[in-house]
Amino acid sequence: MLPPHCADPPRLGAVTASDKAHALLDGVRKLDDEWARAIGSLGEPELRAPSALPGWSRAHVLAHVARNADGLRNLLTWADTGVETPMYPSPEARDRDIETGAQRAAAELLADFVASAGRFEQYAAGLADDVWAREVRNRQGQPVTGAVVARMRLSELAVHLADLGRGYDLDRVLALLGPLAEDVVQHAVTSRAAHLPALHLVADGFEWTMGAAPKTTVRGSAGALLAWLSGRSDGAALDGAVPPLPAWA
Repeated sequence: MLPPHCADPPRLGAVTASDKAHALLDGVRKLDDEWARAIGSLGEPELRAPSALPGWSRAHVLAHVARNADGLRNLLTWADTGVETPMYPSPEARDRDIETGAQRAAAELLADFVASAGRFEQYAAGLADDVWAREVRNRQGQPVTGAVVARMRLSELAVHLADLGRGYDLDRVLALLGPLAEDVVQHAVTSRAAHLPALHLVADGFEWTMGAAPKTTVRGSAGALLAWLSGRSDGAALDGAVPPLPAWA
């Protein structure tokens, strides 16, 4: 069980930031392989079909996850070199790149997705151990370590794999990750901390405590908890008094 907190310390759990990052990168590679299986046979009709995200086709999801790989590689470059390298030039540029990418032909879009994932993996694999403890800022301007950047990538791959509508729900995706499922849910808990009252969250043997004196326990599967935290459900599948949450930013 992780201790109550909103931001991660330089050392995550009982291991160094480098140890943790390399474990997370193993999960990233596993999900990259799963994505390859999920999208490998998609053609034009399937890519233009709606995803689980309102207003987005599957092509939008692929374009978003591809640009996320490049954006998070920018943050690792910042941690590695010390030269400020924001995740995206601007929110407008981010949105424009996703929309432009979603209009690409199927073969080009799939090739871009695979190439962006490979660039992230390759750059991350070459980083020195001490880079993973260095701090940069995410696109909300909050400090995150290099290890947390690896967790951000794992979370992105996990949540959006379920959004594709290719037979994956969040419980299935998290089951693929084993113990790393805790990190994915932890990322959502941390991201939502400002909107959560005092709660005790329990899912599949993992626990998170929000606030100094929690009065409410919410429990269910890790997938159901992640779906609620990430704005993909109203929490009806969870047991306990589930508070409403604003839209996921």
